[in-house]
Formats: sequence, C-alpha cells, structure tokens
Amino acid sequence: MAAFFRLALDENLHTLNGVFLNARGINAAWISATQSMLKSATSPTTPRFPPDEEERLLEQIPLIAAWLAYFALHSLLASHRAKRFAQQRFPALFPRYRLFFNLVALAALLPALMLIWRQPGEMLWQWRGLGQWLMNLLALAGVAGFLYSTRYYDGATFLGLRANQDGHIGSADEPLVISPLHRFVRHPWYFFGLLLIWTRDMNSAWLISCLLVTLYFLIGSRLEENKLIAEYGDGYAEYRRRVGGIIPLPWKILSASEARDIMRQPA
Repeated sequence: MAAFFRLALDENLHTLNGVFLNARGINAAWISATQSMLKSATSPTTPRFPPDEEERLLEQIPLIAAWLAYFALHSLLASHRAKRFAQQRFPALFPRYRLFFNLVALAALLPALMLIWRQPGEMLWQWRGLGQWLMNLLALAGVAGFLYSTRYYDGATFLGLRANQDGHIGSADEPLVISPLHRFVRHPWYFFGLLLIWTRDMNSAWLISCLLVTLYFLIGSRLEENKLIAEYGDGYAEYRRRVGGIIPLPWKILSASEARDIMRQPA
C-alpha cells in the first residue's frame, strides 16, 4: 500500500512539474509577443496601411482637394456678400451675375471630373442583373423628375440668359412658390441628383465624390434655407418644419390646400 501511494505521489509531482514548465513557456512566449507588438507599434518606419492601400489613398487627395475648392468657390459666389460686392463694384455688369456664376461653376467643376476620369481607383461594386435594372430605373426617374420640375422654374432666369434688370440680391421681392414637387421634398433637385449619382457603378473616385457631394447638399441646403427664412419669415419656417429636406418622408407631405395656405402668409 505504501508503494502504491509513493507511486501516485511521484506521478502527481511529475504532472505538476510539467504544468509548471508549460506555464513558464507560455508566459515567456506571451512576454516575447507583447514586446514585439510594442516595438512594431512604436517603430517610426512601420506603415499604418499596406503600401498599395496607402498609395491608393494618396491617389485620391487631389480629387478631394478639387471638390473642396469647388464647394468653397460655389458657396462664396452664391452668398449675398459676394453679390453685393459685385453690384457695388460692377453695377453695369451685375444684371448678368447669374450667367457669370453659372459659367464659373461649370468651369470649376472640370478639374474634379477630369480626376474622376483619369484616376478612377479600385472598382468597389458593379450593379448586375435585377439590381442593374432597378438602379437604371431610379436614375431615369431622377432625369424625369428634373425635366418635370422645369415647368415650375424660369429657365432663362435660372441659366442667366435673362438679365437681372431689377438688381435684387435675394428673393423676397418674389412670392414664395411651392410647386407640386416641393410639397413632397424641399429640395427636389438635390434628391434627383442623389438618385443619379448613387445608382451608378462605384469605384473609389466616384464613391469619394458621392460622399462629398451628399455632404455638401446637406450643409448647403441648410445655409440656403437660413437665407430663405430671413427673406420669407414664418412662412418658409413653417414649410421647412412640415416638409422633408432632401429625402421625401411619407409623414411630412403637404396637401395642395396646405401649400396654398403657407404661400399666402406674408413675408
């Protein structure tokens, strides 16, 4: 019996010794791996991205800069401050300010479009099968919406082909008009524009452009509406509260009679 207990004790001691040695080995390996990770993280020569990923990111910096420059110029020329400056310094030319604005905006767009064409980057996704049909139908709906909306705009004035003989800066001398499309969304052109750009096949350059344009629409629409509230007062403030901004919302739609009531409110 004593021999039996001695043999069991020896086996247990042998097992414990093995476990201890194994734990020491694991501990040493863990310490070594941790030191290696810390050294790699603090090494100034270790890149944050793989070389090819970093190169693709750097490739798109000129495109981002081109879009930001375009947005800044577009917002500056659309501001009341720029219009007042042009009216005071160039009174004879000011009636054609809208035409000048459109031509400059079109020219300023060309660098971004050229970069999208020359450096498209990696293809991220392409619509196929039923998805392609659906996206093309949505894009056609956007084009149809644009064409329909022209019935409620003075195209010659918008394009700058008709001179601004009155010399007005804002829109307060014109009545607030809520077209049938504006009963569903405050900025139908922005909505149709988003339909067109987000339904295309997506490469890196196009994705960056879509994100920046969408962000500009969101910010620009708020700045534009602040000016409209200053010009039209409570009428536009109520309209903004009751109708969706860029995306139509089913629970924020005006009936024809509700739109007429808002349009009758004094500026």
